[in-house]
Amino acid sequence: MDDKGQTRIAAVADIHYGKTAKGRLGDLFVNATSNADVLVIAGDLTEYGSPEEAMVLAEDLRTHVRIPVIAVLGNHDFESGKPAEVQSALESVGVTFLDGSSVEINGVGFAGVCGFGGGFDRQMLSAWGEPLIKAFVQESVDHSLRLGKALTNLTTEKKVVVLHYSPVRSTVKGENPEVYPFLGSSNLEATIDHLGASVVFHGHAHNGVAEGKTAGDIPVFNVALPVLLRAGKEPFLLYKV
Repeated sequence: MDDKGQTRIAAVADIHYGKTAKGRLGDLFVNATSNADVLVIAGDLTEYGSPEEAMVLAEDLRTHVRIPVIAVLGNHDFESGKPAEVQSALESVGVTFLDGSSVEINGVGFAGVCGFGGGFDRQMLSAWGEPLIKAFVQESVDHSLRLGKALTNLTTEKKVVVLHYSPVRSTVKGENPEVYPFLGSSNLEATIDHLGASVVFHGHAHNGVAEGKTAGDIPVFNVALPVLLRAGKEPFLLYKV
């Protein structure tokens, strides 16, 4: 913690570790350890969701990171149909995954879920018509409900939300509007504003912008690695709560 009693969070997403990525983000992990109290990885830890990729990342984290690591899965981590094995490989080196769950570190509560699509504001997809459309919308609702459960279980004053998909339209601007429904959902925003949070981190929107807010004025940061690099910043966002 810093001298004001704040917890320093290094947040990044979309690191997309492949089988040959060993050492690629070693400097990032070393700098995060030196400058932060917690490392948050907001999804897309791997490129194709293979356990082998996860093991390469696990070895780099084991070698370079000396602070707690909190993560959520991203859509890439599901690609090979082995998300449980990806998660297990990283849990073996101490990574804490959030999926409708929460954890407290240094008096700060972290709640998280991958999230899902569905669209934003008046352009949200509605559960009407074909069963597949209804199932898509229900998946979005289910992620929001799981996030709500995680937030409800926290008793800390400071609450950090970790997602892969965005809860707001503002941080996905720069992406093609046609794909907005697949980048996040206002269902997540409604849950966050209803239950409260200090800050939200997400990824997924590589061409989006770095910062936005919910309707309730809660800060939201898109920490996808391409967004951070394009802004000319450190390859993680350092945020104090």
